[in-house]
Amino acid sequence: MIDAMRPYFESAHLDAREYFHRQIGIDLHPDADAPGAHACYPSCLPSTARRGLFGEVMAGMVTEAFQAKFVGGHQWCIPIFLFRQHADVEAYLWDLARNPDRVRQIFGRFGSDFLGLSLNEDGEVVRFIVGEAKWRQRLTESAVDSLMLGPWEEDEETGERTRSGRGVWFEVNRDTPLPHGLRQLQRLLELRDPEGHQAAILSIDQAVLLEDAPPLPRTNLILIAGNGARDRKALDVLIGWEETPEEYTAPHDLQVVELILTDGERLIDGLYSSLWQEAE
Repeated sequence: MIDAMRPYFESAHLDAREYFHRQIGIDLHPDADAPGAHACYPSCLPSTARRGLFGEVMAGMVTEAFQAKFVGGHQWCIPIFLFRQHADVEAYLWDLARNPDRVRQIFGRFGSDFLGLSLNEDGEVVRFIVGEAKWRQRLTESAVDSLMLGPWEEDEETGERTRSGRGVWFEVNRDTPLPHGLRQLQRLLELRDPEGHQAAILSIDQAVLLEDAPPLPRTNLILIAGNGARDRKALDVLIGWEETPEEYTAPHDLQVVELILTDGERLIDGLYSSLWQEAE
């Protein structure tokens, strides 16, 4: 499985890898004993950060692989991932390259976890998909409830415990119709492929800048990944799919994906440890 997944993951991280290595001043493919060789992105990141990245890449992979089965049956492409827009990773790599002992946890990246585009025959953006990807070591009902609805809070006067309401549903519902990540994606396309995505760049610019421009239709994707509960039966789901969950109040189409793994940590660590190893 790692061998099959490696090319997609290397492609997803390539832009950020080139950017971060250039920023921190180490060669893209340093020798094993070269200065900074221990700080190669993304394999050098701590395990918690790797799990977050894994979910974001998987959101893109399942979107492109199962697009015909997604709500609406739209054709999706993810021209570039937004991983370079992670300031704390850059700060972490800068310190780590100069001091191997500077290992610490990393703050998450702000904004959408990933974005994909649906293009017409002229290459213009006609719809976009915005993804929230979350990893939990064990996907139990209580763990998913905490993820989607927020942690428990206790009323100081009554002692009654209720969910805070500040989970994934809250964040998705309150997101702006055009997320900041769409502008970030446009800027990256201007840098990486201005001619190949000229029409997409222009159509995003029109959507962002023109007050009277028709809004771009949007699809929301929520992907939760992790190891299944010990008592989980085949095809059990943790978020109902027959009807739209009542907690979801955004006006956009909703797609939910539950990625159930066995020994997921072993897969993620093995996968990220293998990236670009042959080249280096």
